[in-house]
Amino acid sequence: MPDTLDEWAVPAHQLAVRGLSWLHAAQEHFALPPDVSSDRLHPNEDMKPLGELALAGCIVVREGSTGSHEVQIARSLLEFAWQQLRGGEVIYELQRDQPIDAYPMETYAWFFRSGYRHERLDELLAHLSTLRAARVPEIVPNRVLAVVNAERQVGLPLREDLSELTARTWLGGTPEPWAIDFFTLYAVTHTVFHLTDWGAHPEELPDYLQTYLRAWLPVWVEVYLEAGHWDLLGELLIVDLCLTEPGYHPDAWAALARAQQPDGLLPAGPGRVPQEIAKAFRNHYHPTVIATISGTLALSHRLAAQATR
Repeated sequence: MPDTLDEWAVPAHQLAVRGLSWLHAAQEHFALPPDVSSDRLHPNEDMKPLGELALAGCIVVREGSTGSHEVQIARSLLEFAWQQLRGGEVIYELQRDQPIDAYPMETYAWFFRSGYRHERLDELLAHLSTLRAARVPEIVPNRVLAVVNAERQVGLPLREDLSELTARTWLGGTPEPWAIDFFTLYAVTHTVFHLTDWGAHPEELPDYLQTYLRAWLPVWVEVYLEAGHWDLLGELLIVDLCLTEPGYHPDAWAALARAQQPDGLLPAGPGRVPQEIAKAFRNHYHPTVIATISGTLALSHRLAAQATR
């Protein structure tokens, strides 16, 4: 643990608290289209934002590091999202009508973890997990890990060899660190998120990947810090917090905090951002979710460090 702990803990606290405040203020923009049947919902446009709102709420509640007020806000966001999904009925209908798609279960996983249940959906997911189709999904390797992590969260048995699944990912092959592009780096971050359950179990990341990331993550952090790509930089800082021995990166935390607007919104990158939440929402809600999660996990590390002193 570095001596300069407060150099990243203070901006991390700002990112978490202000980010959560913005998500709360923007709550209505996460709502599903009114009076639209589940078969007309779009996974990326309608379900993804709501699922990521639930993810942020779940992490804040799980960690409890931001304080009781923020945990209360996070619970209210989870309740709002659950009501939007008609108590899970929307997810059930989507999964029933699209049995080989994983995103309904992935959305449900964050609610399940937070204490929400839909009995018919639980029964459906248990049944679908026994199908041969469940063992041969046509999705990219890091997405397979996303499905596995969602299955674990909703209580389904692990059917795959995690070592083999990890080896199929870009990160699992430990390629030359310069042989990576913008989109592949997002795949790398999510490989780590899914293996460690968003930092809950750093020990689940294999030792050889811990070593690889400790060597090269600082380089990638420096590149995207210089580029001012705040969304990806925030994800890379979460990856660091998913390691058993994080490197922290005070300069990156400070830069993210400076980029965050007073209302809590974190821009995706450099450039002007509309002041109205309705206009800024589509392009900038995700980095604000990431700001909330990254800051929350950092505060958990801060509290853990204090407890060992």
